[in-house]
Amino acid sequence: MPSSLRTVPDLANATAATLVSNQTNRTFCGSQPMVIPNELYLTLGAVSFVENMVVVAAIFKNRNLHSPMYYFICCLAVADMLVSISNVVETIFMLLLEHGLLVMASSSVQLMDNIMDILICSSLMSSLSFLGIIAVDRYITIFYALRYHNIMTFQRAVTVIAVVWVVSCVSSIIFIAYDGEAAILCLVIFFLSMVTLIVALYIHMFTLAHRHARRISSLQRKQSAMQFTSMKGAITLSILLGVFFICWGPFFLHLTLILICPSQPACICYFKYFSLYLILVICNSVVDPVIYAFRSQELRKTLKEVVMCFW
Repeated sequence: MPSSLRTVPDLANATAATLVSNQTNRTFCGSQPMVIPNELYLTLGAVSFVENMVVVAAIFKNRNLHSPMYYFICCLAVADMLVSISNVVETIFMLLLEHGLLVMASSSVQLMDNIMDILICSSLMSSLSFLGIIAVDRYITIFYALRYHNIMTFQRAVTVIAVVWVVSCVSSIIFIAYDGEAAILCLVIFFLSMVTLIVALYIHMFTLAHRHARRISSLQRKQSAMQFTSMKGAITLSILLGVFFICWGPFFLHLTLILICPSQPACICYFKYFSLYLILVICNSVVDPVIYAFRSQELRKTLKEVVMCFW
């Protein structure tokens, strides 16, 4: 990510009153940023990579899964794989430098750091984008079921996928090259746009499903079945949106606070836990296959075949 996201604002020129307040915050937050063990980065990255690789292999293996919906899920898995790979490679690269096993000029280190930042940023943006596209695809499936295959054709799906990857890569290069508040603001706006889209679509879909279940129950006079269906839908929606906000919310709140209050003691305290927010984003790459892929019976069947092939 941009270097400004990894640093805590300097307090050297703060006033005396602010220094007193900062001392209180240091007591509460600690004087040093939170440090996450490198082993945790490597473990989560490895688990995420294996999970998402199996999903991609299963979709390629089963011709019944060669449809726009599963293409989007496959691209989400690829994006999550890139999140894991980029973080694992960066962690290994840092460990080699720290232990003197790799010696490079400062300019080469900066170049590698920029490349890793671009890869991480583009994979995060594409992952978020495909979460939004999957929500749109499900919305079309429910509200325009009879016209779905005319709306979401193979050519349109491929075009959408290509646009997402190209825009994510180009935007990431621009963000890293022109690191500053404008780049962070664009990322925050992008995240808020995806949040608004995903929440609005899933709540609308849940509302429609609830009305449909209530209408059926009134015709069949099975109130308990309607309550069970509504409860199941509410639980699914809560899990989906809950995981999304838990994993992505703290990271983008960090970016927002950089723009709003970079020098405020409370914000500086929040900045100290940036490593934790990055871990949560990586955890999202671990959870995504469970939410979007493993719930498909056809995909689960193919996953078992793929796993058996590796044994």
